[in-house]
Amino acid sequence: MKIRAEWEKLESVLMHTPGIEIAYAMLAPKPFLFERSFRTTRAVQEHRQLQDTLRENGVRVSVLEDEMIFRAEKSSKFRESLEEKVLRNSIFYGEIADTEEAKKEFARNLSGLDARNLFHFLTLEPSIDLKKTENVQYPTVYSNIPLANLYFMRDQQIVTPEGVIIGNMRSLQRRKETEITDFFFNQIAEDGAVKRVSEGYLEGGDFLPAKDFALFGVGPRSTTEGVFSAIQTGIAGFDEYCIVENPVYDFMEGGTRDPMINMHLDTYFNIAGEGIAVGSVTLLKKASASVYTVDDGKPARIETTNLMDYLSRKGFRVIDLSVREQLSYSSNFLTISDRKIVAVNSPDVLKRLVASSVFSESVLNAIKHDDTPEAQAFPRGKRAHDYGLDVIEVDLKELTGGYGGAHCMTASTSRR
Repeated sequence: MKIRAEWEKLESVLMHTPGIEIAYAMLAPKPFLFERSFRTTRAVQEHRQLQDTLRENGVRVSVLEDEMIFRAEKSSKFRESLEEKVLRNSIFYGEIADTEEAKKEFARNLSGLDARNLFHFLTLEPSIDLKKTENVQYPTVYSNIPLANLYFMRDQQIVTPEGVIIGNMRSLQRRKETEITDFFFNQIAEDGAVKRVSEGYLEGGDFLPAKDFALFGVGPRSTTEGVFSAIQTGIAGFDEYCIVENPVYDFMEGGTRDPMINMHLDTYFNIAGEGIAVGSVTLLKKASASVYTVDDGKPARIETTNLMDYLSRKGFRVIDLSVREQLSYSSNFLTISDRKIVAVNSPDVLKRLVASSVFSESVLNAIKHDDTPEAQAFPRGKRAHDYGLDVIEVDLKELTGGYGGAHCMTASTSRR
């Protein structure tokens, strides 16, 4: 599990097919950090089509649930660790004697449960309230925080040239996700190949490796303290680090910020090939950037610039995204080899977003004044061809309702 550059050939990814947990998010999408509601049955179909597309292009796709079940059935050590984790996470309410007996019974029964049940206990976070009326118990079952965002597998960790660094999620709704991926990677990796951020916050959508340097975004989700903590794990493995403050457009200054504008670095910027980037030049110029090397194991700042100037000095050409393109996940593609990308059907997604009334008035006005022809909107049109990009377009109209595209939905685990 090692990655040095975003454009190297993608060998393997880890994904999570959305389960029953996303149905809970349809009750109240915004509190679950979703952009809008969507049809969950179709969303699962889209996810499987994305998996198939990757497999057809030579990528080994591992599905988290299937991997956990397979390993639990093949390894008694893995199974035992999984049972212990489920038991720690399970909460029983009621009279003390009743809850103690119920938990003991649950512990006795764990070894006889399907591994799939155990995995669902992790994603649904169930608790049980044992009420009693006329000496008869009846249960009320709650799901504390169903992990509806788990299918965005990019965010729980980053993969560097020297291993895996488990992040720390800033949103309370997503904190438990890293416990699952931390457990999984530590069970399957060699000793010392998995580290963890110990301070601040870091999410994988704010990380892009670029061979000799790495880009980190900081803002609504990741913090400088989290980036520093990752660098100081000793397995970050780059010569230089550019920490970028995720920006917003001028028309949004002083108002309510739409989190999609700058939630993560990959919401407005991505790398499609060696020397080829895609992003909103307007935002790249506004994004202040601090450049660091490592001195005696600690980050040492060597300059302050902006992301556009930094990329230019590194020899990157940038395909500029308009407002409407950036807002519809045009930069949230997955690069599977140099200049070959799996991209979202962004023009169709934009229509869905507008129809769902998710944008503020200022954002809608900006979209209306954007005259980018639909047929030329990235990834479609002449620009991708002119830059030599091979584009595979996938339909993710439903799944993007959770706030992310193909890049967010895949944890790249190996490139070469």
